[in-house]
Amino acid sequence: MTTTTTSAAPSPAQQWSEGWARGFSQIFFQTNTFSALIILAAFAVADWRMALLALVGALFGAVGGFLCRFPLSSVHLGMQSFCGALVGAAVFTALGAGTWQPWALTAVGGLATGPVTWVINWLFTRTGLSRFELPYTTAPFCLVATVAVVSTRSLDLPAAASPKFDQVWLSFGSSILTNVSQVVLIDNLWSGALILVALFVAGWRVGAAAVLGSVLGTLVNLGMGEDISRVGNGLIGYSGVLTAIALTSVFLKSSRASWLYALPWIVVTAVVTVMMERAGLMTYTWPYILTTWVALIVAHFLGGLKRT
Repeated sequence: MTTTTTSAAPSPAQQWSEGWARGFSQIFFQTNTFSALIILAAFAVADWRMALLALVGALFGAVGGFLCRFPLSSVHLGMQSFCGALVGAAVFTALGAGTWQPWALTAVGGLATGPVTWVINWLFTRTGLSRFELPYTTAPFCLVATVAVVSTRSLDLPAAASPKFDQVWLSFGSSILTNVSQVVLIDNLWSGALILVALFVAGWRVGAAAVLGSVLGTLVNLGMGEDISRVGNGLIGYSGVLTAIALTSVFLKSSRASWLYALPWIVVTAVVTVMMERAGLMTYTWPYILTTWVALIVAHFLGGLKRT
């Protein structure tokens, strides 16, 4: 005689706490609490105040999503907190954390990601776009952060000095890690290493895709003649990391076809980034977002590629 046992469903408090943390791993499309904690540690290594602001943004993002009637299961997965975490990081990058304004702006901005997410999700699920199954991904963060940062220009702090590179090979080596860390607006090799560890903890394909996107993006950036110090500090190549992860195994089922399909789109992401930079536009993760949306629409009409 055998008996089967089922684990009890997590309590609402557990779902909220896990969802709050998982927002950090969902930035890279992963529902992994351990990976999330490593990524949070990467924030703390860069600056503990940045980590706190990201936590505040994540919490208010989850609240905003819940108030917009996203189910608690979505909160539990971290789907409502990751954009808020990024808003907190963006606010810290622009304003620091030495006054009350960044904290208030992070709370309001995090909360605002809820309705912005709802609108984008509605467009992608209730209109003719629904057949393409497009994700809202980090678009709510980009929209909210742009408004928040532009509206507080007078409070901006001087940009922190970044390392300078005079050798291409040093720039290339540094970029492998800083491209990863700059996804969350951190310019720190150790933070990049921690985040990369977190991605391999989530799955070897995830980590491998991040490395692929970082390396290929850097090669394109260098080939286009971009400043090697900006390349080395990850300021141009980070969107390719997200594109690589998204297309190799997140929104498309991982296969040889999906990995090959991702390659030209990583290149496109790098080119779009450079074009936006040269036009003086605020990029955030728009190059990844726009490229991935187009790639998924194209994939819809191709054989051999299956959605997850």
